[in-house]
Amino acid sequence: MDELIERARKALRSSYAPYSAYRVGAALRTADGTVFTGCNIENANYSNSVHAEELAISKAVEDGHREFESIAVTSSKRDGVTPCGMCRQTLTEFCDEELQIVCDEDDAVAAYTLGELLPNTISSENLED
Repeated sequence: MDELIERARKALRSSYAPYSAYRVGAALRTADGTVFTGCNIENANYSNSVHAEELAISKAVEDGHREFESIAVTSSKRDGVTPCGMCRQTLTEFCDEELQIVCDEDDAVAAYTLGELLPNTISSENLED
């Protein structure tokens, strides 16, 4: 996971966060080991901002990937930031509850599964009923 955290840290350097100054980077590892990164991109209209995790997922999906193994998330504050609810829901579209989520906390990492962070999620199975 150290490599994935390092890739997320590198991605946050590209962040555009002039309003909050809260820079975020993410690194998403696909089932075949390919890594896609993303950073947050703010907009004066906050609802149009792009989250780092969303950008990494979008890049991976655009490249044809639909299966993911793990994601690492970091912030410029190294405060253990986890994916927000919207990003968790997007991850659920492609990942099962065992997806590993690693969050950067200073010199340590916290590890979760997607199921721990988003139990009883809305999924395609819910929509089929």
